[in-house]
Formats: sequence, structure tokens, C-alpha cells
Amino acid sequence: MTADWYVLIEEDARTTERADGVELKLHRWMLAGTHRIGQDEAEAAAAAEDAALHYVPGVLARHARPGDQPARHALLTRDGAWIVIVRQRHRECHIRVTTARLVHSREEKEAQPKGLKERFRSALDGPPPAANPWTWTPQGKADQV
Repeated sequence: MTADWYVLIEEDARTTERADGVELKLHRWMLAGTHRIGQDEAEAAAAAEDAALHYVPGVLARHARPGDQPARHALLTRDGAWIVIVRQRHRECHIRVTTARLVHSREEKEAQPKGLKERFRSALDGPPPAANPWTWTPQGKADQV
């Protein structure tokens, strides 16, 4: 298991949709940056604070002029995450900055490509059955079943 710490920066990716003459403002968090810090948790916390106090979201950065400094309200939650409200020229963005420890990593592995014979066979047989969705069985319940 690795002990690398990261700073994750998420932006509120807001879109506006129209449906039946009504304007809907849709919000969702989008991962905007993943920054490897190292093995020191305290350094990761300091880097997260620096990102919360200085990171400028892309929506504001595109419209910024040299020397602009946006208004910023940074809130530190009890669990150590930063929620930041950034305003500039009638635009407002929200970002969330958190620290995270990498506990698992796996590289992508592709299966061997099918040969001509397998492709013909799968075309005749139809699609394979759908994979079962992931489920969790608590330790005590598995023994009772």
C-alpha cells in the first residue's frame, strides 16, 4: 500500500438548461485537479490551504485581466475540506479542496483482441450477459446466509 498524499480540487460545473420554458441551473462537482504532494500529511494539508486561498477556477481565469484579484471566502469544514466561494465581475464559482491518501492503484490491462473465429462466433451467439453490479455483504450477514 502506498502512502502518497494528494490535493484534490473540485469545481462546481454549473450548466443552464431550458425545459418547457423554464430555466434550470444544474450544479455538479467536477474534478479539476489532482496534485501529488508526497508522503507528509501535514504538507498536504498546507498545500490544500494554499490552493484554497489562491486557486482561480477556469471560468474566472478566462475572463481575468492582469492584476485582477477575485473576492474569496474560504471555509474549512470539520473534516478538513475547504469550500471556497470565488467572485469576480458578476461571476461566482465554488471550489472544494480536499486532501486524500492514495490507498490503491492499478494500471489498465486490455484483453487480447478476438480472432476472426471468435468474432464470428460472438456475432452468432449475441452479446454476452451483463455483469452483475457490485454489492456489499457485511461480514456478519455472510455467515448467516
